[in-house]
Amino acid sequence: MSTIDTQRVVIVGAGLGALYAAVKLAPRPVLVISPELLGEGASSAWAQGGVAAAMSRGDSPESHAADTMMAGAGTVDPAIAQMVTAEARQHILDLTDLGTPFDRDASGGYVMSREAAHSTARVVRVRGDQAGREIMHALIGTVRHTPSVQVAEGIMASGLEVQDGVVTGVWIEKADQPSGRSLLRSPAILLAGGGSGGLFAVTTNPPRIRGQVIGMAARAGARIADPEFVQFHPTAIASGEDPAPLATEALRGEGAVLINAAGERFMLPVHPDAELAPRDIVARAVYLERQAGRAPALDTRACLGAEVITRFPAVAEACKRAGIDPVSQPIPVAAAAHYHMGGIDTDATGHASLGNLWVCGEASSTGLHGANRLASNGLLEALVFARICALGIDAQLGAPGDAPEIEFDFPEGAEGIDESAVAQLRAAMTDGVGVVRNAEGLKRALRTIARIEAAHPAQAMLNMTATATLIAAAALAREESRGGHFRSDFPKSDPAMAQRTHMTLADALAIRARVLEEQ
Repeated sequence: MSTIDTQRVVIVGAGLGALYAAVKLAPRPVLVISPELLGEGASSAWAQGGVAAAMSRGDSPESHAADTMMAGAGTVDPAIAQMVTAEARQHILDLTDLGTPFDRDASGGYVMSREAAHSTARVVRVRGDQAGREIMHALIGTVRHTPSVQVAEGIMASGLEVQDGVVTGVWIEKADQPSGRSLLRSPAILLAGGGSGGLFAVTTNPPRIRGQVIGMAARAGARIADPEFVQFHPTAIASGEDPAPLATEALRGEGAVLINAAGERFMLPVHPDAELAPRDIVARAVYLERQAGRAPALDTRACLGAEVITRFPAVAEACKRAGIDPVSQPIPVAAAAHYHMGGIDTDATGHASLGNLWVCGEASSTGLHGANRLASNGLLEALVFARICALGIDAQLGAPGDAPEIEFDFPEGAEGIDESAVAQLRAAMTDGVGVVRNAEGLKRALRTIARIEAAHPAQAMLNMTATATLIAAAALAREESRGGHFRSDFPKSDPAMAQRTHMTLADALAIRARVLEEQ
């Protein structure tokens, strides 16, 4: 084992939250740990819709907060919703200053899109469906020219060192080749490494986003919040790709409709807002149509015609790869794991339950999203809490000093990941912990997770199975349906359960142990 001591703030992850925090921490020395080249494996870069912000006349942060709380199905923290929506406008202006080419109208105003469960057009976008990519491009350029930021590509974090409830370091290893682990000690750790969508067999998330960051924090003893609340996007393109390409919600905002094989708009009898109903409702409807063999599809022909090619290039490219012509054909869709409302429990300052540990982005659970994230609030939350975490770290550490760049030295030897075991885990999560859940399926999933965990003790796998256990155990304990969590055996919401979940990995393992004892 090798140990590296540094005074740099260590940021685990390389998405929007990680890079924005690195910029906000300047000139304090920072190390950003990225498994891939910057921008290649971050969920942020894949985000199509944009950033929700009250930028237009007639809109307000108060209205944005109200929509956020309505979508969150009774478990949103009102103070967090008000704080985040009040800051939104300033972050759009900040990103504009950094070079993000948001779509503008002839008078210079921001072009706003309407997305599900928003009461007005409120999503700032870039070239239709390029927001995540363009924001990341601007941030990467800024980070590359910020002398205080060192970027370590091809390295992944696999664990946290904790002493007396305080995080003192992070275990790291090479991302794509066998190596032993090194311990990197730092006065402050910021986790910004994404969610857990890749734990499911059908997902829109990049391949590495499989709950490892949440899992390593949970294994270190951090408190986890709302793990059962996973958002399934209703319109992943059902082309057989893994991960599944996304047909952005902005298409439905432009008037695209969901139809089945008979040409019926199946959302009309389901909800008054039809295709623009909250995501959980649309996702379940799409899921049930597919389960019934009625081939759900997104039809852009009448509302966009040939414009879908030029206005939504990412969708057009995904369709082209699959041999689909969206100008003349409906786009086949499926519900796919998309965003984790749950994660590492953080307070209003972005601080986790362990000392010296901050979290921002999808790995966190701040109370903003509740049981069902409002569309395009994910990038916004990452921006707001990246700044908040940077301020908190600065305040705790005091004046920045010099810190030399780190040279890495990894010992030989490693426990490799068995990809067939990962495939079994993902299948178990989709089958038992997916869009529609029940006690039997959740218990079956927990048994499979336990079996995989026992047979495959590599650190990365243990991080995945920890997060999978938390999701399934919390879903089993919540005997109601709310937001993204739907139980077919408890299809109604229970007013007594209109509260957030807070649990540790030990709590989840106790639930799993009781399930195993039933066998």
